This record gives sequence, C-alpha cells and structure tokens, in this order.
Amino acid sequence: MTTVVQTTNLTKTYGKNRGIDSLNLHVQQGEVFGYLGPNGAGKTTTIRTILDFIRPTSGTAQIFGLDSQRDSVVIHQKISYLPGELVMYEKMTGMEMLHYFGQLRGNVSQQEIKQLAERLELDLKRPIRTLSKGNKQKVGLVQAFMGKPELLILDEPTSGLDPLVQQTFYQLVLEAKATGRTVFLSSHVMSEVDHICDRVGIIRAGKLLAIDTVKALKERARRTIDLYFTQPVELSAFAHIPNIDGLQVLGNHVHCAVTGSIDQLIKTAAQFELHDVVSQATDLEDIFLAYYKGEMSDVA
Repeated sequence: MTTVVQTTNLTKTYGKNRGIDSLNLHVQQGEVFGYLGPNGAGKTTTIRTILDFIRPTSGTAQIFGLDSQRDSVVIHQKISYLPGELVMYEKMTGMEMLHYFGQLRGNVSQQEIKQLAERLELDLKRPIRTLSKGNKQKVGLVQAFMGKPELLILDEPTSGLDPLVQQTFYQLVLEAKATGRTVFLSSHVMSEVDHICDRVGIIRAGKLLAIDTVKALKERARRTIDLYFTQPVELSAFAHIPNIDGLQVLGNHVHCAVTGSIDQLIKTAAQFELHDVVSQATDLEDIFLAYYKGEMSDVA
C-alpha cells in the first residue's frame, strides 16, 4: 500500500512545553485514520506541523512522499483541510465564499457545491455572519469535500453538528474512502472514530501511545465477564488464569476482568456446567480512557 502521510521522530516544542514528542506515524492510501486524544493532547499541533503551518523543532513529515516543508505548495494542491478553529469571511454568503475557494482550488463546479450543501441541509444564500456554529461547520465541510481532494485532513469535523448531519458526514467520509481517497480525522469523540475509522492513533501529552486497527485495540482491551454455573464452584479453579484480575467467586457466580484473549477463561469454565455468560462489551471510549490514565502498556 502507498503511504500518504508519514512522520519520523516529529517533535515540536514551545519553550519549555512540548507539543508533540518524537512522533512516528503513517497513514495509508484509501484508509480513514482516526487521531484520538483529548483537547491539548497534541492533535492540532501534529496537523499544523504536518501541513507546514508551523515548523517542527526536529524530525520530518512527508505527504505523498514529498517533504512537507520543501514541497508544501505541491502538497496543498492535492489536499483539503478543515481546521478546528474555522475562520470565515463573515460578509460573504456561503455560496460566495465556497465559489471563491473553488476558484482557488481550480477543479470545483457550482453544481458540486450545491449538491454537497443539499446533503448537509445548508442554505448557501445566507451571509456567513448570520449562521449558527453548526451551519458554519457545514460550510467548512463543503469546502473540505468539494473538488474530491486526494487527502482530507479534518480537525474535530463534527463540532456543532446535530446527529442527523453527523450521519451524512460519516457517509461522505465512507464515499471518499470507497474512491481510494484518504481521510485523516482528528477527534475526541470516540463514537465517530469507532464508527468510520480503519485504524486509530491514540495520543497523550504529545506522545503517540498506540496505533492499530480498532478491532485489534478492542481485542487487547480489558473487559468484565460474569459466569453463572448450575452448581457452586471454587475460586482455586480460576485463580491460575494469567490474564484475569479482580476475580470474585460467590457460590455459582464468577466475576472477573480479562485483558486480551478470553480463551483460557472459557476453557476453564467448560469444565463445569455453565448456565450463562455475560460479557460487558468494550468500546473505544473505554480503551482511550485506559490509555490516557496509563492503565494499559504503551505500544507505539
């Protein structure tokens, strides 16, 4: 697969404060990559450094195999960027501003702008200054998707959107992926990353803690399991299992937490007459919180 975004030991410091620290990540063509972390973790600093809006203290970044500093003009012709803090021309209407951006990009028709606006339920005739935060965000989304850029870099793209419009956004992302385009999505909303991303990078205090598929992260995550047997069982029967903790046995009920595979637990349980198994599903928010609190091993 072709690598679209790659950083090598990318570091940005602000005096004594470190924005990002020795960041090594890669994003492949045609994937939706979720960049997950709370506000202040270094997500926006990463994006702005990759795009050469700010210069790194050390390390390098490449987009499409081109140097992000030396080849920034060529790179910017192939990408779109939706910043977290969107600044607009308040006196223009939505159509006027998008038409202006379309002329700068060079390959955008008014028909495409209108079609995207209709899907997002955006009134293009209204002046920007009269729009709500959510509608301004829709304008930003139209400019990000119009012209079918090879790479979309979206920083907190669903901020201010209502749930129905969020669903339209998810569909636009999946359509972009289906045509071989690449999406780099920065977010602190775990549900949207879980919903549309192929792989996820988790950043904490400027350090990349994990980068893997959502499925793989969930498989390594901690989940709680309750086993119910037809007869009482002994704690000693389960105490030998290496990847469980919080083991509690009360008569015919066994409660524990499992990190990773549940194979050994199920094989042990199969030695007895099992009545029911209840497993609490792990979601991406639980995984993120575990990494952010330092409860899981760093794997990046």
